[in-house]
Amino acid sequence: MPRAKGGFKTRRRRNKVLKAAKGFRGAKSRLIRNATEAVKRGMRNAFAHRKIRKREFRGLWQTRIGAAARQYGLSYSVLTNRLKQAQISINRKMLSELAIHHPEAFGKVVEIAKGVRV
Repeated sequence: MPRAKGGFKTRRRRNKVLKAAKGFRGAKSRLIRNATEAVKRGMRNAFAHRKIRKREFRGLWQTRIGAAARQYGLSYSVLTNRLKQAQISINRKMLSELAIHHPEAFGKVVEIAKGVRV
């Protein structure tokens, strides 16, 4: 049986990996073995970090809301609890955006929350 050399399919597969490794430093962007390892690691990290990004943003929004709520004499946990009691369902991202870009609207939301009987 003749030896199977790297033909069309092999070259296409390798070029796909090298294209994905474009922009990597050194041999990782030029040598197929190094590029394959780097691309696999990059894909694995990309998958994990897409999940982590969601956690980090939620924490950021909570921090922003807490800082804005403290100006009105409430903590984050008290504010969220009172909003829930007042049956105001606004997500953290939007509450954070209100606190940053529309402080007067955020103030009105806080005043509604303050008016709730505990």
